[in-house]
Amino acid sequence: MSEPSVPISKIAVVVQPKLQEAVTEAQRVADHLNKLGVQATFGFLYNEDLRRRIKAGEFDVLIAIGGDGTMLRAGHLAGPLGIPILGINMGHVGFLMEVQQYQWQEFMQPLLQGNYWLEKRMTLQAEQWRAGEMLGSWFVLNEVAVSRGQIIRPIRLITSVDGRYLTTYVADALLASTPTGSTAYALASGGPILSPELRNILLIPVAPHLSLDRAIVLAEGSSVSIVVHTDHQAVFSVDGHVPIGIAEDDRVDVRAGDYTVKFIRFQDPGYFYRNLTPHLSQNPSTSSQS
Repeated sequence: MSEPSVPISKIAVVVQPKLQEAVTEAQRVADHLNKLGVQATFGFLYNEDLRRRIKAGEFDVLIAIGGDGTMLRAGHLAGPLGIPILGINMGHVGFLMEVQQYQWQEFMQPLLQGNYWLEKRMTLQAEQWRAGEMLGSWFVLNEVAVSRGQIIRPIRLITSVDGRYLTTYVADALLASTPTGSTAYALASGGPILSPELRNILLIPVAPHLSLDRAIVLAEGSSVSIVVHTDHQAVFSVDGHVPIGIAEDDRVDVRAGDYTVKFIRFQDPGYFYRNLTPHLSQNPSTSSQS
């Protein structure tokens, strides 16, 4: 879903500090924007002062330079604030990115002139419950993964949709994914690719054993509850963050989030389908194949 562009006067250019080439490129982008008369600030994604300024509403746009992981982290920061994000790709795949490293200069004037549209991506809200008490709540852009821990044995995952029992998975993990996440872990697990403007939760088991082994696309507005049964370690993770421990009978609830993440797009709205084949051909292991 798109919405009109907005005037731009202040831009934050963010990058992961570990990506030295991206750090250098980010500084170049910020310098170029400042020469064009825009107040552009360069900084690291986890710099507390810059994050405070972003959360205070000081910037109109966030430019994220790196790969899809950088874009995800930028989405976590900017999504709840409604700040649009432009991704400049310096990663391996770049499903979420809009502009390639070699072409960013040609898109800076269109950006400042408002010649773009905003694509709104669905998010999820995940909660962990234990004995009637909520232990935490998380904002999700890609997926929630409820999975086994280090012991290589499946866990039982009693799954309900909208309060009604669906099935019990015996699997390494169960993913509850957004359409954005359908091109990430869910895709690697054999799930379908969902168009980014959809607002459906995708359920997909990972290595299911003698249980439902097909992905399920839920109706818009549906919610999911997953109760864990296991006699060994289990965890869950949000968007690839550090796993959080789950105890026997813990419940993970997942529903559509209250926020959307806005990505700046210059391509026409059909870009997603047109770019699928090139993106899917970027796996480094296939680079020697025609």
